[in-house]
Amino acid sequence: MITFEEALNIINQIPVTTHTEQARLENAVGRVLATDIFSDVEMPPFDKAAVDGYACRRADLPGPFEVVEIIPAGVVPEVALAQGHCSKIMTGAMVPVGADTIIMVEYTEVDSNGMVTFNLEKTSSNIAYQAEDVKEGQLVLQKNTLLKPHHIAILAAVGVSEPMVFKCPVIGVISTGDELVEPDKKPRSGQIRNSNAHQLIAQSKAMGLNSVYLGIASDTPDSIEMLLEKGFNQCDILLLTGGVSMGDFDHVPAVLDKMGITVLFKSIAVQPGRPTVFGVKGNKFLFGLPGNPVSSYVQFELLVKQLAFRLMGHTYKPMIVKLPMAADFTRKKGIRKSFMPVKINSEGKIEPLEYHGSAHIHAYEGADGIMAIEIGETKIISGEYRDVRQLQ
Repeated sequence: MITFEEALNIINQIPVTTHTEQARLENAVGRVLATDIFSDVEMPPFDKAAVDGYACRRADLPGPFEVVEIIPAGVVPEVALAQGHCSKIMTGAMVPVGADTIIMVEYTEVDSNGMVTFNLEKTSSNIAYQAEDVKEGQLVLQKNTLLKPHHIAILAAVGVSEPMVFKCPVIGVISTGDELVEPDKKPRSGQIRNSNAHQLIAQSKAMGLNSVYLGIASDTPDSIEMLLEKGFNQCDILLLTGGVSMGDFDHVPAVLDKMGITVLFKSIAVQPGRPTVFGVKGNKFLFGLPGNPVSSYVQFELLVKQLAFRLMGHTYKPMIVKLPMAADFTRKKGIRKSFMPVKINSEGKIEPLEYHGSAHIHAYEGADGIMAIEIGETKIISGEYRDVRQLQ
């Protein structure tokens, strides 16, 4: 048995191979950049009005000014401003030659002759200056960036309509167990519905990954081996749930050995998820996850997601917030690192949820995140600050 930190280090250090492809801009959210991105233009590309108002010379304030031109956005000004002149200008329009200030239309008065006067004592320039945001040739996005909606705007602004991104790994999901039936079936005595597979597929899709559901393997070595072979032919990462413990019908370890899969760890000092297996065969990877749904859910979040992002060219950093405990929390044993579902209350404090163990997936119904309790810890006092890994 190894610690969680040792398991995570193995995941982070194992060599991976990445591949690239181009993605259309509208499909690029959630993908990872495979190249640095440089701007092909200056931004703003010219001095532009930051407000609706009147372009003028600051030295001439407060006026009055004669309006010599109206400048909408997208039109090049035709008149250079002389003393006592102004141009009515719209937000985003090019500032005319001679102007160094835009007075906001809200702070002006126009007399019966159309003369404009500024009615405040001071004003900022209200001009967005050429290249003050980005210079031509400037690095705007780095390779390995996980693209979010605001990154798409940056790509569009610098003319990148089909960014080069890393290919997404294909996730294969296999459940094991003669007791399992699919969700559309009513379980008979001794049976349960297969929630794990559909949960893992949903977690994969939430990352934007392609997933393949390979079905339920019966509790025989031949059935498990057949689906594993099929999975390795189609997928980059295989997720196998159930059958990884030490029971009489837990055939997975023997099948992995027969198939030549190198097992890098098979037990982690955590709860839930102690009997988690991680193996590699060539450039393909396998996680043998426990059959209880909370175990498979948590270990996907903690380990599988980390490896999947590495195959996408990205070093994943989960969203973690540090918050105080709302009340004391105790547990009976501290022999393993524990991951607890918690919610963040209206006061911004951590409330552990009622949790009965690794089969209690309903405990996560109202969860905002996961809190780790370290080996040896049996009590956390009210007000103590703890890290909460937010669920995404």
